[in-house]
Amino acid sequence: MSQPPTTIGTRRYGPFLAAVLAGVIALAGVYFMAGEERKPTAPDSPVATSPEPQDKVTRALATGSLTAFVINPKRPAVADLKFSDASGHERSLAEWQGRVTLVNLWATWCAPCRKEMPSLAELERKLGSKDFDVVAISLDRKGAEAALPFLKEAGANDLGLYLDPSTKSLDQLRAVGLPASVLVDRHGNEIGRMLGPAEWSSPEALALVRTALAEKPD
Repeated sequence: MSQPPTTIGTRRYGPFLAAVLAGVIALAGVYFMAGEERKPTAPDSPVATSPEPQDKVTRALATGSLTAFVINPKRPAVADLKFSDASGHERSLAEWQGRVTLVNLWATWCAPCRKEMPSLAELERKLGSKDFDVVAISLDRKGAEAALPFLKEAGANDLGLYLDPSTKSLDQLRAVGLPASVLVDRHGNEIGRMLGPAEWSSPEALALVRTALAEKPD
């Protein structure tokens, strides 16, 4: 007669096998946790910061939207531009000597000029004072008839209306096109220039102007 299968081996080794299996699972868990601890963490993303103001405007400040800003280390005298204001009175750039000035040449038919005009107005709102002024000169041949409605439309009422329909300012500043911006120090000398549009209300632009304001006389 056949005998039923024995269960003695299973009863004898069952607890042992269960203990071994539990140990293997525990070791795997420890290894997994250790691996997680060894896994390198990704470095924090760098936080964008604006350039710190310096004692003097240098190339290091020409960053971001002002990468194309060209510093003029010789600081040549800027031509005494002649233009008129909204009332038709003749004005001269020499009137601004003693304060830092951003001279900007623009026209309503210049698409990049139209794009950067709001940022110029914001720069004037933020930093405009007895020590700094944005002098944006329209070269529209129709004068105030063309320029004034545009400034209102663009919300650039913080900017004064200055006009040079003769376009002589373009040659006097040696600008090859529009827009053209020249940063002038308190002595009427050129700190640097930007040929083309820029974001003048950006942290980089604010740092540039603030550094120019903080410069000490030589």
